Amino acid sequence: MGTRAAFVKKGINIELVSIIWMVIEAAVAIGSGIIAHSLSLVAFGVDSIIELVAGAVLLWRLIIEARDASVARVKWAEKTSSWVVGIALLLLTVYIVVTSIDKLVTHQGAETSFLGIGLAIASGVIMPYLSRTKKRIGSEIGSKALRADGSCSMVCAYMAWIVLAGVILTALFGWWWIDSVASLALVYYVVKEGWEAVEEARGKEDTCGCCH
Repeated sequence: MGTRAAFVKKGINIELVSIIWMVIEAAVAIGSGIIAHSLSLVAFGVDSIIELVAGAVLLWRLIIEARDASVARVKWAEKTSSWVVGIALLLLTVYIVVTSIDKLVTHQGAETSFLGIGLAIASGVIMPYLSRTKKRIGSEIGSKALRADGSCSMVCAYMAWIVLAGVILTALFGWWWIDSVASLALVYYVVKEGWEAVEEARGKEDTCGCCH
């Protein structure tokens, strides 16, 4: 139990770090996106807000367990967290599809600002670490919701890399459409992870593929 308590504490710490970064990411992305008239950056900020909500719910779930709540209450918090994270991932799918199609229809490339590029680079480095840590801790304490939240963080990293690749390829070859197409390629992964979290919340415990 001591080892499990230590992992729960680590989970709380990593979610706190994640929440702080999501607040910074959302504020910078939306602010710089509005200034630069960049749909990509504003959408990136919306993505951060969705992940912020998921992270806050996971923090709540971990705090409940850290306070030595009953097994029943921890399971209830885990199930609630799975619902929220699953819905958050499915909302990410809607955001990806709508923004990508809008950019394809309006022929908008990966316009951005130096501040936005810096943010994307930072996110591309930070989020994979947060994702791996959340999934590892989730495996240690048997929290599929925390592993799903790790998938949320990985989606954020993918979106950051797509923004950077879009800026570079648009500048070099004029491929204004590349970031939209690459974003749409993520849809299957995001839907899969989101649906598995929802199925877990519904009580189908063996459906989560992200636990491998």
